Amino acid sequence: MTVYDAVEIDRLQGGSADLSQYLGKAVLIVNVASKCGLTPQYNALEDLQKQFADRGFTVLGVPCNQFMGQEPGSADEIAEFCSATYGVTFPMTEKVEVNGGERHPLYANLVETADAEGHSGDIRWNFEKFLVGRSGEVVARFAPQTTPDAPEVVAAIERELQAV
Repeated sequence: MTVYDAVEIDRLQGGSADLSQYLGKAVLIVNVASKCGLTPQYNALEDLQKQFADRGFTVLGVPCNQFMGQEPGSADEIAEFCSATYGVTFPMTEKVEVNGGERHPLYANLVETADAEGHSGDIRWNFEKFLVGRSGEVVARFAPQTTPDAPEVVAAIERELQAV
């Protein structure tokens, strides 16, 4: 079973996003927000997208407004902000809940994985990152404050891209 099995999610600007399309790729799934102190991480996320996309990698941004209302915009507003401010080219999903009773099924699967410090369960803040391997299994989890270009994140991506 993969984290993508039986999970439906819409793209940010409408229409269904078939998550099974990511099988065979390494994917960094990140809950994002436009009005957070960590929002500049979009720059490093886009840099990862550019650096590794041609090797079977993508970032998948998942907007969430659960942390102090830091993603209040509509789908169009979020898309415009990400494009105009950070030049985001990686795919983005609809805005979802990542914690609580309305937690999206994708996140219900993701949060079972612990990070290097042993934290599993609820998402702690915006920009928590999950690396999903080519087989659809979560291979790493990174705290919100861990930047996308941190050596441990880049090394984990490299390992997954070298795996066959």
